[in-house]
Amino acid sequence: MEQTIQAIVDYLRQGSQPDARWLDRLVRAANAKAHDATRHVAKKRLLPFYLRERNADTPLFRSWGVDEALDDAIVALLRAKPRRTASGVATITVLTKPWPCTAECIYCPNDPRMPKSYLSDEPACQRAERCGFDPYLQVAARLKVLADMGHNTDKVELIVLGGTWSEYPTSYQVWFVTELFRALNDVGADGCEDTLAQRWAARDAGVCLEEPGSFDALEREQVRNEDAPHRNVGLVVETRPDCIDRNHLTHLRRLGCTKIQMGIQSLAPDILAANCRRTTVDDVVRAFALLREFGFKSHVHFMVNLLGATPADDAAGYRQLVTDERFLPDEVKLYPCALVESARLMGEWEAGRWRPYGEDELIDVLADAVLATPSWTRISRMIRDISSTDIVTGNKKTNLRQLVEREVARRCADGGVVVREMRMREIATGEATGEPQLDVIEYATATTDEAFLQYVTDDGRLMAFLRLSLPREGQDVAMIREVHVYGKVSRLHEAKEGAQHLGLGRALVERACALARERGFSSVDVISAVGTRNYYRGLGFADAGLYQRRGLAS
Repeated sequence: MEQTIQAIVDYLRQGSQPDARWLDRLVRAANAKAHDATRHVAKKRLLPFYLRERNADTPLFRSWGVDEALDDAIVALLRAKPRRTASGVATITVLTKPWPCTAECIYCPNDPRMPKSYLSDEPACQRAERCGFDPYLQVAARLKVLADMGHNTDKVELIVLGGTWSEYPTSYQVWFVTELFRALNDVGADGCEDTLAQRWAARDAGVCLEEPGSFDALEREQVRNEDAPHRNVGLVVETRPDCIDRNHLTHLRRLGCTKIQMGIQSLAPDILAANCRRTTVDDVVRAFALLREFGFKSHVHFMVNLLGATPADDAAGYRQLVTDERFLPDEVKLYPCALVESARLMGEWEAGRWRPYGEDELIDVLADAVLATPSWTRISRMIRDISSTDIVTGNKKTNLRQLVEREVARRCADGGVVVREMRMREIATGEATGEPQLDVIEYATATTDEAFLQYVTDDGRLMAFLRLSLPREGQDVAMIREVHVYGKVSRLHEAKEGAQHLGLGRALVERACALARERGFSSVDVISAVGTRNYYRGLGFADAGLYQRRGLAS
């Protein structure tokens, strides 16, 4: 290990720009010289080894003579899976404990070891099961893994999966979220190792640490998190449209939620009925209106190849989702239906009433969807993390999105079509070039006028954006629903190069406030995450119940 790190340091000092292929060759060469397996160099262990030496300031680290610029270059070279934090935050996914679901959708997996719709072979599910579904352990373990991979974890988005969140007992919801925040606050602090040892011991002994949730305890942890080393910049839960009402959304804001994942699957009543999906289109319309009223970001699940659907149905349904003023989601998980043995869809397949689309059919449907997606919508995923061994029939290719994007690129090269979808435009791990250009796109929903403010590069890549909602029904308070700056996660209070350090977030907020003032609004609310409260206070927002508010002087 020592010699390999020394070789990297020497190479970088020469002004060279090593890449992943160079690192692979270096590791292979080092292992070819090794006399036994104990001396082999594993690429995934290089960064943890380097970070341990650096953090302990050992004589070995000092002998390398690494300055700040060289340290950045070493970490960037050794960082595993750089896209994990390329969207600007470190995402941590946790699962709730197994719990029954009142819905009976025929495509849904049924694994008694997992929450409804999840399978034990999925990576996040494996991590949750190893932690005994303890929310504290799940967060702490993931923070360690991300740090060992070279990712900054100062800004964390928490995604809570596990079927229908709304159907878990309220006391469990409060306890679960309290422990998520407690873990963010504790990791790296004095006494954390003792707490972790106790939690792991309880897990090994099969002891349940769950206790009645208390909002007082939750609010204490939220206040701690405002200045914690690992600050929460987003909290996401998933539910169904028929579970969404004003009381529940108020409860979710008290928990600190900022985004709702909502299973829609289809907008065709006959397809919903054929798949025993009890949610109606009216439920979906009402849910979208309420989510906008409360300022939540909407992240919907939409499935193609359901029982009774055709490629033409799917194309028309998705087009309706992203063009009809009653819907217009901010983000979409666009999944093809895949058959697993525990799903009731097995009987329909065996009877010949359902078949999976062929690869070309599926790619065409998904490419059509990408090209129909407007500038303000992001397609976050195109496959579930279901193991190919669990899929009886249907798509098993983990690179499906790459195949779809290749087809999209081919169509664009033929001329006449342009990609507006957010994920294909975002700057990700690249560096910003040229002067950022501000672009304001306005569109109408059934209940609001929306403004999507975006900063783009000279070549059209997305650097930062803001979602502003302007209600129509006699309200004089506008709502900032999301502010996001792309680029790899930067440490809090550090001033380095990259999209996160150009002041784009502040500039977007100022422009949004000016726009709201021009439209006659007297103030602007922001649905801030717990860990971003101080940021918005610095921009003139004051705490105002479940939100933060800034007055708009005329």
